[in-house]
Amino acid sequence: MRLHQLTVTAFGPFASTERIDFDRLTASGLFLLRGATGAGKSSVLDAVCYALYGELPGSRRSNGVRSDHADQARRTEVVLEATLGGRRLEITRSPEQLRPKKRGSGFTQDKAQTLLREWVADAGEGEPGWAAVSRSHQEAGEELTRLLGMSRDQFCQVVLLPQGDFARFLRADSRQRADLLGKLFDTGRFEQLERWTAERRLRQEHEVQAGRQKLRDLAARAEEAAGPLAGDAAAHRPDEHASAEDVLAWAAMLRGTAAERVTATALALEAAESARTGARARLDAQRTLADRQQRHRSALAAQVELTAEFDESADDRSRLRLALAAGALAPLRALHRGALAAHTAAAAAESAHTAELAARSAAPWAARLLGDLPPAAAERALRTEATRLAEARADEERQSRLLVERAELAAEQKRADDLAEESQDWLAGYDDQLKQLHVELDAARDAHALLTRLDARHGELTFRQDAARRHRALRSALSAAEAEVLALTETALAARARTLDLQERRLVGMAAELAAQLADGEPCRVCGSPEHPAPARPSADQVTAADEQRARAAQHAAEAELDAAKHRLSALRVDAAAAETASAGRSVAELTAELDELTADRRMALHTAERLLPLGQQVERLEQERRARHERLRRAGERGAVLADRLGTVAVELDALTGRIAAARGDAPSIASRAAAVDALASAVADVLSSARTGAETTARLAEATDALERAAADAGFADLPTLAAAELPAHRLDSLQRHFEQLDAALEQAAARLADPELRAAAELPPADPESAHAAEERATAVLRAADTAHRTAGDRVAALARISRALTALADDFAPVLDAYARISRLAALLAGAPAENALRMRLESYVLAARLEQVAAAASHRLLKMSGGRYTLVHSDGLVSGNKRSGLSLHVVDAWTGRERDTATLSGGESFFASLALALGLADVVTDEAGGMPLDTLFIDEGFGTLDENTLEEVMDVLDSLRERDRAVGIVSHVADLRTRIPAQLLIRKHRHGSTAHHTTRDDA
Repeated sequence: MRLHQLTVTAFGPFASTERIDFDRLTASGLFLLRGATGAGKSSVLDAVCYALYGELPGSRRSNGVRSDHADQARRTEVVLEATLGGRRLEITRSPEQLRPKKRGSGFTQDKAQTLLREWVADAGEGEPGWAAVSRSHQEAGEELTRLLGMSRDQFCQVVLLPQGDFARFLRADSRQRADLLGKLFDTGRFEQLERWTAERRLRQEHEVQAGRQKLRDLAARAEEAAGPLAGDAAAHRPDEHASAEDVLAWAAMLRGTAAERVTATALALEAAESARTGARARLDAQRTLADRQQRHRSALAAQVELTAEFDESADDRSRLRLALAAGALAPLRALHRGALAAHTAAAAAESAHTAELAARSAAPWAARLLGDLPPAAAERALRTEATRLAEARADEERQSRLLVERAELAAEQKRADDLAEESQDWLAGYDDQLKQLHVELDAARDAHALLTRLDARHGELTFRQDAARRHRALRSALSAAEAEVLALTETALAARARTLDLQERRLVGMAAELAAQLADGEPCRVCGSPEHPAPARPSADQVTAADEQRARAAQHAAEAELDAAKHRLSALRVDAAAAETASAGRSVAELTAELDELTADRRMALHTAERLLPLGQQVERLEQERRARHERLRRAGERGAVLADRLGTVAVELDALTGRIAAARGDAPSIASRAAAVDALASAVADVLSSARTGAETTARLAEATDALERAAADAGFADLPTLAAAELPAHRLDSLQRHFEQLDAALEQAAARLADPELRAAAELPPADPESAHAAEERATAVLRAADTAHRTAGDRVAALARISRALTALADDFAPVLDAYARISRLAALLAGAPAENALRMRLESYVLAARLEQVAAAASHRLLKMSGGRYTLVHSDGLVSGNKRSGLSLHVVDAWTGRERDTATLSGGESFFASLALALGLADVVTDEAGGMPLDTLFIDEGFGTLDENTLEEVMDVLDSLRERDRAVGIVSHVADLRTRIPAQLLIRKHRHGSTAHHTTRDDA
């Protein structure tokens, strides 16, 4: 990596744009970066880091890079040209920042920007130039990191060598050295491996604990399942740390005891079952005997009771026989009752129909129609009249429809007339409406054209108003700039006058200055004499060369500041003249007043022009309405003529129908009412004829039924029909008597059969049964059996439970063995990687072991330079010996003193020795990290401070080592306040701080 040029704008302490030419500075291989404290020397290194990585060194945030001295409109930017991996690149970065809004007041947020360009032979049209590579923060960052081959932290430690950090590194303990080396050599993966093994050990430990807990749980379950049997094996119960084999043996002992218990309970259960079977047989025999004796007693008592009831029911049996005989004649009696009821109903209906006919025939029109006609002739006359009225009813319905149609036609004719009249009225006002719309449309078109002209004028006036405002602001700035130039002119003239005065005074006192350089025995440079009898003496205000140089530097600074002020004044005058020309010499107030007036005119024109489109649509709609109105007027006329013709036809037909209907209706209100009256009279005549026929038929059937019933009653032994009616019983009473006597007879037969049963007779002859005693004996035997069964089942369940637990214990022991083995291995491995004393004699962690190898390389590379810096006295060595206390080993550094031949701690070095040892360590670390990054050459290095602690000889040796770095084509920049370095290093970059921001200047040893 070689730096060529750095340009910073509004960055850190730099308020404006500063350019640093590294090609010029590194031409001799070594250059000095100097300046007052706080001027911004380290900010140059910050800018390099920010350009390459987009971040500042350390933990500072990149959004704090903007200069507080910079003008708000000036954008913060860093541009770095560098050669990386053989490619010349230009990196441009700008952080996220606020800038004034282009329009209006306030600020707006600009996003961070990145531009990566590469110098190519053909950038277009065959010419070399810069070609864009990427504008993406991520892509540019990845490409730069790939080319550099190191992270930001590595870069800051390897390229920007911070001496204070390496002095602390030299005296740090193992943990502090591990933190820095881990960042530089990216050994985090080894730390991750340590964490992984530790976490794996914890997981395995949790599995082991879980397995032991399961083992304890199964042992507790086995003890619980064994119940009281566990007391017999209590002496052999394993403790909570027992192995799986001990628990399995104890479980087998419990299973053997439980199996013996099952055999004993099985024998007891068999004896209890046999005893309960005998008791149950005796109970069944007693219950059977008691039941038979009870049934025999019940049958004997029932027979006595039923016999008495049979003797008392003789009268009811006689009444039942008469009722059954009368019931046999029930069909004939039902037929006789039906014929009598039909005859009575027919006579009543005939009387009612005759009365109704007489009432309906009393009307005059009915008397005229029927006269004295018999019912049959009257029925025919009424049928003829009904036919005539049906024809007249059709005419009446037609008349009703025509009346409705005439009313509808008249209403439709009125609507057509109204529509025609409305269309005629609208068409009469059409021309006036159209004319008014055209007038408004022309006004809207004129307003639209005016609006275009006003917009153009508004833009012109706005531009001039902005220019007038700029001119007013620039006039104020111009006055301040002129005052500044006047003051700086006086300052520059005063500085020049002081320089001339000092030069003149120095020339006056030159003899004393030359005399101060005389030495005894050496010739004078003026006269050549080796004797100096009366050398000139310096005056009290003698001017030295240093005084003259300081005055000349102050003069140059004042003149440079004056030139910059004049340049700013000239730029302000140009901007003011341009702004005055753009504003046409008009003031802000004039332009504002004209803009306000134009805005009001535009508002009125806009209001009128906005109606252009709606007015055009209104004209189109008005024309469409005119055509529609003409069409409706034509259709209304045609429809009116058709309706008038139809109304005439309907009127003629209605007159004819009215005459016919009046003749048919007579004095009735309508044809329908007359037809209804005729239909009702005809129905009454038909009812009279029908009821007469029905009466004759029912009389004949009644006579036949009476004769048949009298003959059957005589045959059944009844004297007459009233006697037959008295013998009849209600149906429910008859059914009740029949069921009662059937049940009584059946009960007598059943009682006799039960008394004849030989088992009942034999039981009655035996002594009374005693089932209660037998039942108590059976319950005692059952309780004994139940207890024996419970004991047997409990013993069997205990054996089964212990068997299941034993199988679970066996499976757990098989599964637990590999877990214990894996836990033992991972525990030893984790302890070894973590540096635990039990497994790691050196107490060295894995990451420390890897870093120790890197530190050994660094110590070897550092010793090569330390030997030169210390005059062959000191070398650095790495030690992996044990340290005191609980500290980790492996990252110790010792210094070997060749003068004493002894190895001692680096903390015993003096301040100067610590500096060049730290410098050698930093350079050695840079070499190792560079090789680690793939051998990417680092052509530019920066060393920050620390040279003030060296004496002259040691400083000379350190400078020789730094000069030797150029053998590897490196350029080294030293950041230092040491004055002696100004005379030793020709190329210098001077950072001056001012009230309004710092500036960068390229100087030489002669200028210094």
